[in-house]
Order: sequence, then C-alpha cells, then structure tokens
Amino acid sequence: MVSTPRLLITCGDPAGIGPETAVAAWQDESLHAAARLRVVAAPEMLSEAAGRLASGNNARPLAIKEVAADDPRSSTAECLLVIPPPLPYSAVPAGVISAAGGQFAASAVLTASKLVRDGGADALVTGPLHKAALAAAGYDVPGHTELLARDCGLADAAVSMMLWLPPGPGLEHSDGLGVVHVTLHTGLANAVAAITQPRIEAACRRLAEMLRRLLDREPRLAVAALNPHGGEGGLFGDEEQRLIAPAVASLACEGLTVDGPLPADTLFARAAAGAYDGIVAQYHDQGHIPIKLLGMHRAVNITLGLPIIRTSVAHGTAFDIVGRGMADASSMRSAIKAATRLATSRAGTEDSPDMPFGRIDHSVTRR
Repeated sequence: MVSTPRLLITCGDPAGIGPETAVAAWQDESLHAAARLRVVAAPEMLSEAAGRLASGNNARPLAIKEVAADDPRSSTAECLLVIPPPLPYSAVPAGVISAAGGQFAASAVLTASKLVRDGGADALVTGPLHKAALAAAGYDVPGHTELLARDCGLADAAVSMMLWLPPGPGLEHSDGLGVVHVTLHTGLANAVAAITQPRIEAACRRLAEMLRRLLDREPRLAVAALNPHGGEGGLFGDEEQRLIAPAVASLACEGLTVDGPLPADTLFARAAAGAYDGIVAQYHDQGHIPIKLLGMHRAVNITLGLPIIRTSVAHGTAFDIVGRGMADASSMRSAIKAATRLATSRAGTEDSPDMPFGRIDHSVTRR
C-alpha cells in the first residue's frame, strides 16, 4: 500500500498563471502532509514565478532543487522539488501566445504522463495550457484531455472530462455536482454534428461510475437537451427525439436513475437545489458555464477513462493577470487534494477525512 502517494504537477503554459498557482499551492503545508509532490518544470521558470509572488508578499521565497523522479525525499513547503522535462527552457514572454509556450507545456505533461505510466508516480495534476499555443507548437490536439488520451494509446472518444464541484456555496442542498460532456473541445457546429446516441450513453455511464464512488450510493442523473426548451417537440430541432430520448431510455433499462432530455436553462438550477447529482451536458459551454458560475475556484477537472489518474485546475491561462498578484491557487490546491484522494483510494488505503472527495478507482500526435 502507498500511504503517501507521489504526485507530479505540471504548470501548463509558462506564459500563463500556471507557474504562479503551482508555487502558491506548494506552500500549503497540508498538501505535503498527505502527498509527496514534485513539479515537472524548468527550475528557472519556477524561480521567476516564486520571485514574482515573493515580491508581491503572496508567498515566501523558495529554495528550488532538481531531483530525479525516483528521489525518495519527501517534499516540503520550504524546498520546491523539480523534475526538469527534456526540452530546454528559454524565457517565454509572459501573457503572449507562442509556439515555445505550447511546446514547453506539452513536453512537461508528456514527460509527467510517461513517469506515471511507468510507475514513477501515482497521479498527475496539470495546470492550464493555451490551445492556440499548443496548436502553434504543432500538436494536433485541442487540449490536455485529448493529448493525454492519445499519449495513452486511446481514441479521443474513449475519455471524458468531468467537472466536479464539491458541496459548498451554491450547492447548500446538494452532495456535490458532477458534469460530463458528450462533446468537448471543438467548434459548436462540429459539436452538434458529433452528438450520437452511443456517445451520450458512454458519457452517462462514465459519470454514473464516478459518482457512485464519490457519493457511495446510486447517483441521480439528468441528460441535458441540446435545443432551447428541449426542442419544443421538434419545432426547434429533432436531436432530443432522435438521439437523446432513446439514449435515456436505454440507460434507464440498464438500471441507471436518469431523466431527460431536460432544458438546460432550468436543469442546473434544479441540480444545484439537490434534485440531481450529475448532469450529462451536450457540449463544452453548456456544462462549463454553470459550474464556473456556481464555484469556479473550487471546481476540479477529472479525466475519466485514462489508465492514469489525472486531475486539473478548472480555469485557463489568464494571460491578462500574469505577474500581477491576482492568480488564485484555490483550484490548483483542490486538484492536488483530489489527485491525492484518488491515488490513496487506488492503493487501497483508508480515506482521509480532510479530502473532499470519495473513494475513486480509475482504471500524440504532432502535425
């Protein structure tokens, strides 16, 4: 059993706030009490971020030390332990989309993914990358989810993004809310064309399996309609009748507790009031906007379907506030706590009462 799981953290695009949130989260003593942390990043990049935070009185100065992946030392809040990725780091202009930023972000996350798959660590936590920078670097993937799926030898459709919002403000009458998306990082017209009954069913099954472990009971699920007012009986589109309703009927026959299709403009309010534990959203913004309104800084992104544990912040690179002392590390801390809980659960150890997540066991192309 692994009582203290080993976590690898990547910072995402170095031009964004990822390095700042990683450094700020590192100085939370409670995170080190539960996990052995390493950051896969260039030492000089983190030194720059630590310097910016220290000058703004948002963090203490940190000693930064390079270590090997199998270094047995425990991490501490005073000394930031770094595993450099193979790509040499050169200063990337802050707040600017660049191929260099995308390349370095991809190099770090692929290095970390391989270390986890090879048994050098137990889970991966990622900071935000920029999709345009990733594309500029020649990676023909729209984001982390697909990059990691392909790196693990999986098709994009084999994995799902889940946004999990634990109980708290906005969810006072709920045990938490999980949202999985049928389609994800693609244009809206492409997303509508990609919605199929099998994809709806697969997303709902993944959501149900995750929520059973989070809640320790059978979850109450709902599938969102695609069109306004649920399509108004076909007046505003037939996807509800042709795709979504048959998927819901099939899932109900499998024994899932699921309703739908339900109009999205009222569904999330009902779920926040406690009517549902999980929602299947049809496309990215349909699921992301309500969750971020309800609790952006405590939300966590969990990838379902990977052979490794991966959690992430639920925000973007925020180029406009880099170096201004405005970056909020709450989501990074939540993502580290989530990965710690998942890795501890996978190893079969006892649940830790200070982690807000239930027991979970989860089982690249360049242009």
